[in-house]
Amino acid sequence: MDVLESMKARHAVRSYLDKPIEAEKRSALETLVASANKESGLHLQLCFDEPKAFDTFLAHYGHFVGVKNYLALVGPKDQEEAIGYYGEKIVLAAQAMGLNSCWVALTYGKGKTPVKLEKGEKLHCVIALGYGAVQGFPHKSKDEKALASFSGDKPAYWDQAIQAIALAPTATNQQKFFLKVENGLPSLSIKGSGFYTKIDLGIVKYHFEAATGIKLHE
Repeated sequence: MDVLESMKARHAVRSYLDKPIEAEKRSALETLVASANKESGLHLQLCFDEPKAFDTFLAHYGHFVGVKNYLALVGPKDQEEAIGYYGEKIVLAAQAMGLNSCWVALTYGKGKTPVKLEKGEKLHCVIALGYGAVQGFPHKSKDEKALASFSGDKPAYWDQAIQAIALAPTATNQQKFFLKVENGLPSLSIKGSGFYTKIDLGIVKYHFEAATGIKLHE
């Protein structure tokens, strides 16, 4: 499964089977997390067989069922974009392993997560992981003109890029981002105001770069 296929297959899943993640897949995820932390300076932490964070009123309100595994997105307080970028990198790798996922910002027991926080760090959000009771459903997307534009000739990677960024999960499906290509240089920015837009920007950035193999212009 290539990365674009993983993007197409991945949907938010809130209900999970009582099926443990195998040791081989746990090891692969731990390797990915260690690599992401080394590269980014984040402090991402995997929690396996830990149901307490999703055994709360908020989790039940959010319709989460059977969540026992999750990735805790820990890092410096000002690194929201990196949290989104590397979190989504692991999400898509998990999807390629046959695991489902869901980004969770509010509807879980933050105080019940057994994470370690160093000075200056915070738990930004978590990502539920495991074998879904269902595979989820595609989210609706804004049309291309609302998400992106280019000047001059159409870039060779354009169609693939549009597909990838439209598939990126964002908080409440708000899609508060915009891709612009000027003088051949692609860049992403936040468009308008909303919740968790910096994390969303990181997620979209990873989708673009992973699908096209092109680095965005800062």
